[in-house]
Amino acid sequence: MQRSRLRKLRRADQNRGVTRSGLWKHAPIAAAILAAIPRVHAQTADSSGLAEVVVTAEKRTENLQDVPLSITAINTEKLEQLGVTNFNDYVKYLPSVAAQSAAPGFARVFMRGVASGDNGNHSGPLPSVGTYLDEMPITTIQGALDIHVYDIERVEALAGPQGTLYGASSEAGTVRIITNKPDASAFKAGYDLQGDTVRERGGYIAEGFVNFPLGPNAAVRLVGWAEHDGGYIDNVPGTLTYPSSGVCIANTNPPPPGCNSTPALAKNRYNPVDIYGGRAALKVDLNDNWTITPALMAQQTNADGIFAEEPSVGARKVTHFYPEYTDDQWWMAALTVEGKVANLDVTYAGGYLHREDRTASDYTDYSFFYDKNLGYGTYFVDPPGSSNAPFDPSQYILGRDGYRKLSHELRVATSKDNPLRFIGGLFYERQEHYILQNYLVNQLGVDESVSGWPHTIWLTDQVRVDRDYAVFGELTYDLTPKLSGTVGYRFFRYDNSIDGFFGFGPNNVYGSSTGENAATHAPDGTPGAPGSACTHPGILGGPCVNLSNDVKKDGSTPKFNLTYKFDDAHMIYATVSRGFRPGGINRRTQAPPLPSLATYSPDYLKNYEIGWKTSWLDNHLRFNGAFFWEDWQDFQFSFLGQNSFTIVRNAGAARIKGVEGDLNWLPMAGLSLTAGATLIDPKLRQDFCINTDQNGVPLPLSGAGVTCPVLNAAPKGTQLPVTPKFKGNVTARYTFGIGGNMDAHVQGAFVYQSMSTSQLAPAWAALIGNQPAYAIFDATAGVAKGNYTLELFVNNLFDRNAQLYRYAQCTVYSGSTPVCGANPYATITQPRTIGLRFGQRF
Repeated sequence: MQRSRLRKLRRADQNRGVTRSGLWKHAPIAAAILAAIPRVHAQTADSSGLAEVVVTAEKRTENLQDVPLSITAINTEKLEQLGVTNFNDYVKYLPSVAAQSAAPGFARVFMRGVASGDNGNHSGPLPSVGTYLDEMPITTIQGALDIHVYDIERVEALAGPQGTLYGASSEAGTVRIITNKPDASAFKAGYDLQGDTVRERGGYIAEGFVNFPLGPNAAVRLVGWAEHDGGYIDNVPGTLTYPSSGVCIANTNPPPPGCNSTPALAKNRYNPVDIYGGRAALKVDLNDNWTITPALMAQQTNADGIFAEEPSVGARKVTHFYPEYTDDQWWMAALTVEGKVANLDVTYAGGYLHREDRTASDYTDYSFFYDKNLGYGTYFVDPPGSSNAPFDPSQYILGRDGYRKLSHELRVATSKDNPLRFIGGLFYERQEHYILQNYLVNQLGVDESVSGWPHTIWLTDQVRVDRDYAVFGELTYDLTPKLSGTVGYRFFRYDNSIDGFFGFGPNNVYGSSTGENAATHAPDGTPGAPGSACTHPGILGGPCVNLSNDVKKDGSTPKFNLTYKFDDAHMIYATVSRGFRPGGINRRTQAPPLPSLATYSPDYLKNYEIGWKTSWLDNHLRFNGAFFWEDWQDFQFSFLGQNSFTIVRNAGAARIKGVEGDLNWLPMAGLSLTAGATLIDPKLRQDFCINTDQNGVPLPLSGAGVTCPVLNAAPKGTQLPVTPKFKGNVTARYTFGIGGNMDAHVQGAFVYQSMSTSQLAPAWAALIGNQPAYAIFDATAGVAKGNYTLELFVNNLFDRNAQLYRYAQCTVYSGSTPVCGANPYATITQPRTIGLRFGQRF
């Protein structure tokens, strides 16, 4: 009846010449169509509606629509449909999340525009977004683990401060990866195989899982994967000539006349990646009340080259001269114990993470621009001014990081069905980062090197330890059958330290006092004897210890929420919350015009949010979203000072206003539409200057007297860098039957984000360049029969060379002149990838 009525309406529209722009001239017809839509929808769409999305964002198992929190959740089915296998894949579909990723496993995550564009140094601020695998935090000091995504129950992105339940490093939000757990009810298994090609290089993925019941009360789940990506960046032939010495280096063999070949030679597709890993979990129901779930997971990633292009060289091209690679391996063990004591649910979650990585980096940009602008190469001539054989001042870096992370959480919760509900507990975390950065110049003499480290011009050899202690709790009370209120609080204490060595050798070519020549200072500022501040013996192989400091502080983060449910399908909420990031230590004080800053303070993000969770059309349409206003006060900013040395200080204040939302719709049988978007306006609330006077007050941007250098200045109203003002995605999937016993599907996924700036200071942003807006479209088509699936996919269908992250090897100035930074790099999206997937379930 309704379809017949619509056909008549369409014919009437055609006879009247109705167009989309002229529809409002025919109000009766439009009203009839709008009135008919819900009835047609009920006839054509899946009568069951949208599936319930279960989340544990508030550390309880709840329906997404009942949680007064802005959450984006991607479940198992959606992860498989989108072909998500790694961090970069799922971040595309999290509108509130932005990232800077220089290589697999080294991504810095940001949410809701909370980013200052700092340099991300290993001795800089902790992350502002926490990342969890199940119950365990996996955020290391330089970013979260890049876990291969397979057999994952869901990915949750919790936007806004999560300072009550998640604490430190969840200042702007939290990303959670939830694994599928062992299931004693049935045997399950499956495997998936993928072959693909990128820029004429082949790749593959092989994945599999098995869930094996050990009896009625126990099961084990095993998961494994192997992946190879063929690479898409070319290291093209080129030369580099140092102005001071005339030395020419080339990445070809044989080199051009007058040049010397370097260790790394030109090579196409020189950034292949190999990833191997596995996961094992055991779940045992000890009795009706208690369950234990131990788990073990490990992964190794071997990557060559870099994942950025040099725009000055060409699209998807660089010209580098020294080896570049990343070898990253980690394992983690976790234990979850769940039970009941009286009427309380008790949960213990503990884990240990062990991560080791080794890296090599070309640093010739730094060498060249320091030579060009400051005569860096002339320091290596002995004696000064002599005309000895030309010296090659090229630098490269060999790095090693060792991470150890231990966490414990014990919490209790009352039933979520009680009118008065409580969840709270105790938390402890200790994360250690062993940092080795060895800056090498092959022609540097042993006597000019760091003691015991031949050819090392600069050495960073230190241990950083960050400890967190917390007591937390949230209390919720149903004021009326429709209105509830929540009060949360977290009391925290952090205790952070850095010990070790950094700097030059005793006979370094610069005559610098940083390093083995470090001197103590009298109370009046008078320096002591060279080397008096470098005590023996050293630790971890360093020549001595010239750094030993710690900082401790207490604090709290509150949360207040009111939630009103009109009915089971419509809810609104209002939240005021605060997140924090611990303070830390500056390894070195800075000479004027910057004051001595041995430590930096925590920064805080205050959040005001009004959100909604709604379902419509008999649960065939779900629309959730939130408006938010966030104030980021005294945010931590790390920058390069003297000798390209990182300094951190609390530098400014910002305000972020925004709206975010997601839509899920089943308009007709077989067709599903999903969309998500975030629109923000992140701006400085006051003038910003890195430099301060002797009293620690930032220098003014203009006026009489000493003013802020333009390279370090950002006026009030400047857009915060890194994160785009708009990021959104739309996915359409249509499933239909063919041949009577097969299901087929076609899918298109579109992702767009607007331009973002690369640096906070406009002058630096102009030098490095902005990240342009981009749009990526992925397409998929496949069939399923019984337990088998076959799928053809094309990612980045139109082969867009989208820039994700712009940076330079160093961003240092001398006076008002940039020393380096004139040769920026851009991390880019993977080019068009065409592949075939095959899977089977048992």
